[in-house]
Amino acid sequence: MSRLIVVSNRVTPAGGAGEETVGGLAMALAAALRQYSGLWFGWSGKTVPIFTGALDLATISGVTTAVVDLEQIDLDEYYNGYANKTLWPLFHYRTDLAAYDRAYGAGYQRANRRFAETLAPLIRSDDLIWVHDYHLIPLARELRALGVANRIGFFLHVPWPAHQVFTTLPDHRALAAAMFDYDLVGFQTLEYQVAFEEYVLAEANGSQPSPDRLKAFGRTVQVGSFPIGIDAAEFAHLVTSSRARRIRDLMTAATVFRSLIVGVDRLDYSKGLEERFEGFERFLADNPDMRREVLMLQIAPVSRESVEAYQEIRGRLDALSGRINGEYADVDWNPFRYVNKNYRRDELAGVYGAARVGLVTPLRDGMNLVAKEFVAAQNPEDPGVLILSRFAGAARQMGEALLVNPNSPEEIADALKRALAMDRPERLHRWRALFDGVARNDVTAWHDAFVGALEGAGERAAALTG
Repeated sequence: MSRLIVVSNRVTPAGGAGEETVGGLAMALAAALRQYSGLWFGWSGKTVPIFTGALDLATISGVTTAVVDLEQIDLDEYYNGYANKTLWPLFHYRTDLAAYDRAYGAGYQRANRRFAETLAPLIRSDDLIWVHDYHLIPLARELRALGVANRIGFFLHVPWPAHQVFTTLPDHRALAAAMFDYDLVGFQTLEYQVAFEEYVLAEANGSQPSPDRLKAFGRTVQVGSFPIGIDAAEFAHLVTSSRARRIRDLMTAATVFRSLIVGVDRLDYSKGLEERFEGFERFLADNPDMRREVLMLQIAPVSRESVEAYQEIRGRLDALSGRINGEYADVDWNPFRYVNKNYRRDELAGVYGAARVGLVTPLRDGMNLVAKEFVAAQNPEDPGVLILSRFAGAARQMGEALLVNPNSPEEIADALKRALAMDRPERLHRWRALFDGVARNDVTAWHDAFVGALEGAGERAAALTG
């Protein structure tokens, strides 16, 4: 069996339930690497005065990692710049927030070249290389320039925007052309795959020799959709841990005679937090008889604090949460709790398990694993209700949730009222269908499908060449 090399911007293997909260990408990649022998390569998260390419090798919880430090200029131009001020807002349809600066683009290319030069000596002839997310789109091109002929796959964890949106990016053709240095390009949903195909056909004079292959820029690439999942069995097991039970008991005590509504998101303008707060505010305004029967908890760890757009949204959310409590609180009750800190995964499992409603309403999301974790954490005898944005990738797999337009406070308020009034038979029916999908389309199914397709893509490419 070939060795698997996973490449992502950050390398953050989780050691299990006792670790601080890490993102869905980190959890999924750690699970893949435990199954396949291999290596996880990427940035250490640290900076040095001068880039040296020195590697730090370690084995953490059964996962072998290789990380490299970047210069401060790389952090400013590659990570905070092109990745998070240009591509992130663009791919989430926020062209009004996208910053186009040639220095950012140059830093993005330089960092990817440095990653390639550091990684290339570690690659064996039969390794499979799996590159992740928008930070590293040019990596295959840089590896090919260094003579790496291995099978290389790329998976995009965020949405691929409509081609009219993508063309607002200066030098969009060069970025799209870099995708064709991969053997396989994967997306979260068929919708995002089709958006990429439409760009290639409409803007790059490309062709589609078969439903899963695109030809443009003098090369051919295989494409597919591979919806990411969670380790449903492991997350369901977390609910029974001592820490999860303690948190669930604390939340139950804090909400006695009330129903808990919970949201958990990184503090980001793509998550629809302002609209969600306004939706809850509308619910309180429209349903005075239900006000004291609910408590909403929003957990939103702060991220990318050096990016101005994130500083601004934090200020607006602080003001909104204060306004809601100021308007509707009483001397013995606040309707809203807003917390800007990380929690361990077992603690979150306890929070989800205590909730009557999970409120997951991003304006645009690649998948959103919080929705799947909420379902996995529910009591099978008395489950809560998931309210989910129709613009999250997860909505394609989770139609039994209450799907809403996250831009509409009225829809969010109506869905909250419906969820809180839903009888047990309907909640059971919806949850069983949702949990079956989460368990079936889990993280193992995701990485097995992608790695299998990457192996096949290489074999077909070799046959065509021969």
